[in-house]
Amino acid sequence: MDSETPALSVVIVNYCTPHLVLKCVKSIVLNGIAEAEEIIVVDNCSPDGSFTKLQRELVGARVVRSKSNGGFGAGVNFGARYCSSELMLVLNPDTYFEDKGIRAAIDMFKTDPKVAVVGLDLICPDGGRQYSSRRFYSYLDIIGRRTPFGRHWPLKSRIDAHLMKSSWDLGQPFEADWVMGTGFLVRRSIFADLGGMDEGYFLYMEDVDLCARIWEAGYKVVCVPGARLVHDHQRSSAALHSRAARTHLKSLLRFHGKFRVPVFKPRPRLPIVAGD
Repeated sequence: MDSETPALSVVIVNYCTPHLVLKCVKSIVLNGIAEAEEIIVVDNCSPDGSFTKLQRELVGARVVRSKSNGGFGAGVNFGARYCSSELMLVLNPDTYFEDKGIRAAIDMFKTDPKVAVVGLDLICPDGGRQYSSRRFYSYLDIIGRRTPFGRHWPLKSRIDAHLMKSSWDLGQPFEADWVMGTGFLVRRSIFADLGGMDEGYFLYMEDVDLCARIWEAGYKVVCVPGARLVHDHQRSSAALHSRAARTHLKSLLRFHGKFRVPVFKPRPRLPIVAGD
C-alpha cells in the first residue's frame, strides 16, 4: 500500500447487480481509495450467477457469498467479518467515485475520537446533491416524504429541515441525526461493539437504527460536504401503495417499536429510548 492510500476496508452488498459492482470497484481502485484486497463484495445469494461472474472478474478483491438473502444489513454484517482495517466503508453497488474527496471524510476520524460514523456527500450523475443526512423521523415528516403534500407549504419547509439542506450549504462538516446507508464510513470496533446492523430490518431503516444506537452509545454521526460519492439511483415510487413503500413502512414499525417515532416533533438525538 502506498502512503496515499488510506487504511480502509470496503464492503459492497450485491444482489443481481454485478455490472454495477464492477463499476464501483473499478472507481475505488482507480482513485486510490482502498487496495483491491481490502474490498469485500458480498453476494446476497443472487440467483443470476452474480457470484461466479464477480469471482471471475474481480481479480484481487474478495468475493464471498451468503447462504441466504437476509437483506442489506445482514449482508453488511457478513462482509464486516472479512474486514481487517479499523475504518470500514459501506457502499451500495449503484455508487462510484470520481475523485479523492473521501479523504476529507476519513480525516474526521483522526480529529475527533467520538466520531463513529461519517456520511458521504451523495451526488446524482448530473451533479445534483441527494442530501444524505437526515433528522430523526416524525410521522409528519413521513407523510411529507411519501405523499405529494411534501412539495407544498407548510410541509415543504419542514421536509427541507428534515433533509438538513441548510447544513450542506455551509460547506463544513456537521453533525446529523442519521446518514443514508448508501455510502458511509464507520469505525469497525464500534460497529462490532454495537452488534453491527440490526438484521431484523430486511431493507430500509437499518441505517437510521445504527445511527440511533451510535448516538445512544455516546458517539457522533457527521456528514462531510465535498466527500463526493456518485449515486446513480432510480428511486422506487414514493407512493404509499408501492412495494418499496410498504417495505419501508414495515421497517418503520420495527424502528418505532425500538425507539418510538413521535407524531409531530422529531426526537432529539439523546436520549432515544423505547417508551420514553
